[in-house]
Amino acid sequence: MANLSTPLKVLFVGAAFVIIIAGMRAAESVLVPFLLSIFIAVITTPFLFWLQRMHVPSLLAVTLIIGVIVALAFGLGILISNSLDDFLGNLSDYELRLRAKTGLVLDWLQGIGIAVSGEALYSYFDPAKAMQLVGTTLSGVGSVLSNLFLILLTVVFILFEASGFRAKLHSILEDPDKSLPHFSRFSDTLRRYMLIKTLVSIATGILIAIWLAILGVDYPLLWGVLAFALNYVPNIGSIIAAVPAVLLALIQIGSQTALLTAAGYVAVNLVMGNAIEPRFMGRHLGLSTLVVFLSLLFWGWVLGPVGMLLSVPLTMTLKIALESHEDTHWLAVMLGPQKEVTRKQVIPDTIASHKP
Repeated sequence: MANLSTPLKVLFVGAAFVIIIAGMRAAESVLVPFLLSIFIAVITTPFLFWLQRMHVPSLLAVTLIIGVIVALAFGLGILISNSLDDFLGNLSDYELRLRAKTGLVLDWLQGIGIAVSGEALYSYFDPAKAMQLVGTTLSGVGSVLSNLFLILLTVVFILFEASGFRAKLHSILEDPDKSLPHFSRFSDTLRRYMLIKTLVSIATGILIAIWLAILGVDYPLLWGVLAFALNYVPNIGSIIAAVPAVLLALIQIGSQTALLTAAGYVAVNLVMGNAIEPRFMGRHLGLSTLVVFLSLLFWGWVLGPVGMLLSVPLTMTLKIALESHEDTHWLAVMLGPQKEVTRKQVIPDTIASHKP
């Protein structure tokens, strides 16, 4: 490989990338539960280490964590399963009612002299498809959760390995004193990001569910769970989560409630996304809006609906890994938002201007 010319190297790297992605798509049914297991394990390892510092035996600590996860999973499953089944059963009725609402809007536009072709509008934009997309996404997540036993079993093995993984790395690395700090910085930043993002997402889901329950919108808990899951996708995740709830409020109650529903989503996400989350997480863990959108499309294409939910955590893992090493830091900057670059340019100039 070292003797090959640059075009051949690029060709080989591109071919290897295509083969890896094709393999990931073919192994989706196995890969998705495994990624979810890693995702849960990364979130729970800080609690495992805390229990171990409290001199709780590893076996008991892992048992406590798995017990809490099982209780939460089954409790949430019982609470939303009826709502999910009911919503999916009424999906066709909601589509018909939404299409009727759209027809009324078209009649109103034509009444004030704006000629709009209904067939042309439905061919490019059909609001009912938004409800179908939600149903498909929720069904896909539900099918993955049917592998809950396999996911939890994998989490157990990962947690048991977590405490001794650093010692294994120390024994196999040629220069552990130089390499381990990079790994520690990467793992600590990743755990911190996942934990804070999860806590903020839980708070977002709870607030959304309470607001929708106050407004009287059907299935508030279901939309709260959807808001929790899509809060991992910054910028556009909150918009995607709001669409079905706003449409349902429009169909079920009316335009005023739909506007209040949208206002509630905007308020909650502004507070959580611009005040709470940056304060605890830091601005340096952001992603470019374009990168978020492309990662959503890419991972959704590779891994299905669950890939869309894990798209930003997976991309953030890549960015944190790139940030932890000087040679690849420039790639992390390319994945980040423009404001990071602007701040790095302004701060040195400001410091220089105050030098004597």
